[in-house]
Amino acid sequence: MRNKVITAKEAADKFTSGMTVMVGGFGLIGSPLTVLKALEEKEVTDLTVISNNVGEEGIGLGIILQQGKIGTAIGSYFTSNREAVRMYNENKLQLQLLPQGTLSEAIRAGGAGIPAFYTSTSAGTKLAEGKEQKVFDGKTYVLQKSLKADIAIIKAYKADEMGNLTYYKTARNFNPLMATAAKTVIVEVDEIVPAGSLDPEAVITPHLFIDHIVQSKATLLEGRRVEYEL
Repeated sequence: MRNKVITAKEAADKFTSGMTVMVGGFGLIGSPLTVLKALEEKEVTDLTVISNNVGEEGIGLGIILQQGKIGTAIGSYFTSNREAVRMYNENKLQLQLLPQGTLSEAIRAGGAGIPAFYTSTSAGTKLAEGKEQKVFDGKTYVLQKSLKADIAIIKAYKADEMGNLTYYKTARNFNPLMATAAKTVIVEVDEIVPAGSLDPEAVITPHLFIDHIVQSKATLLEGRRVEYEL
């Protein structure tokens, strides 16, 4: 059995400038905070980040946003980080806004090998401008391309040594979908257990999708503070 466990620094070393990166999390919940902290020391630029949001000021994705490492962000909810709005207004960041359900389905489709799909969400709004549209049964639908990435960094609750994953409640969010839609998948987990010790019925992401496992060293505290044990 190949050893998939690596350090956060080793995970950060796999990133290069210009990559497309998926990052799990809903707000800060289910976000791979340890790996994102390690990326603070990595010299990369012009990343395209696919994530629901870009963290908060100085936390999670907000760290590398402050450093100017993100060129384009694709997601649903950017206003939780005021710096993202400021940088967009200053033409320092490109934003592509997708409705949350559309974002989720675009990632799922990418993992399933589906190049695009039609959705009625956003039809008749500015979000549909410039996109192909068709009418089915009298209703207008907008063509949405699927999303894929070079690397996905996701967060899970437990992993066995093979990389089978379980998630904790709503921290599951986008993480299982992103695990299927990237060439390389790095998972940060709270606990690593021996192979075979997880209940097979509780496994959400099979080990075949996982390339590397990182032990989490970050604790999310009250007041949106993060404590690291690096």
